[in-house]
Amino acid sequence: MRRALGQVLRLGVATGTVGLLAASRWRGDKVTALGEQTVMGTGNEALGVALRALLAGQDVAGWPVTVVLADELCRLWQVAPPPGAARLPDIEAAAALRFHALYGEGPAAWQVTADWHSTEPFFAAAVPRALLALIDAVALEHRLHVVQVVPHFVTAWNRWCRAIRPGAWFGQLHDSLLTVAAIEGRQLRAVRALQVPPGADHYWLTQMMGREALLLGLEVPAQVQLCGALPAALVRPAGTGQVTVARLGSGQGDELSTACRLAVAGSAP
Repeated sequence: MRRALGQVLRLGVATGTVGLLAASRWRGDKVTALGEQTVMGTGNEALGVALRALLAGQDVAGWPVTVVLADELCRLWQVAPPPGAARLPDIEAAAALRFHALYGEGPAAWQVTADWHSTEPFFAAAVPRALLALIDAVALEHRLHVVQVVPHFVTAWNRWCRAIRPGAWFGQLHDSLLTVAAIEGRQLRAVRALQVPPGADHYWLTQMMGREALLLGLEVPAQVQLCGALPAALVRPAGTGQVTVARLGSGQGDELSTACRLAVAGSAP
């Protein structure tokens, strides 16, 4: 396929599906679905089979590609820097200790990135090194140039964090998973992943936000600003005393499959 000036690939990777889009750096709202593939099994071997099947027959050699990983493949956590920390190794050690406390293992098998800060709490993200190696290997086989591999939530947060209103929390909905950012005073306090049951409505959302606020010692948000495809019950107005919902964005990608909606997140400015 002839590559026009500014055209790029967006690859979405989840545990059950992978999807591929062609997009434009200049027109982020214009995407073309090139294909999707079901992952038949678990683990990196099955994922590698699906990725190779997805790219087989695609005339995309030499294209740059951004890879968006579903949040269930990644880990996100908050780190409080130790008092008096002045060197990056001290902050990295604090992140590693927090990772071990939360997940029961060290981060050696994970590639950790963060907006490192020596005096304020910050968030870190980790991606399995084996998964990164697999993506690099498949890209090399098909002569693709990997520009970035990023967790889905990170793409959404980077795009929308400046649009979040005072008193609101932020949420990302994708494939029955709601990833919520609890915010206090415009500072990100925690990230929580919640399974969204069938028929989830404002009552359910209000109960979940109340529970998370109680656990974190925060006030219940008046509103959750959401991106992603919303369940029908959350599109309707909230009842009295319930947490309201405001959708961010124009619904880009709602018509696409789950796998391609993940990929389209890489098209955000």
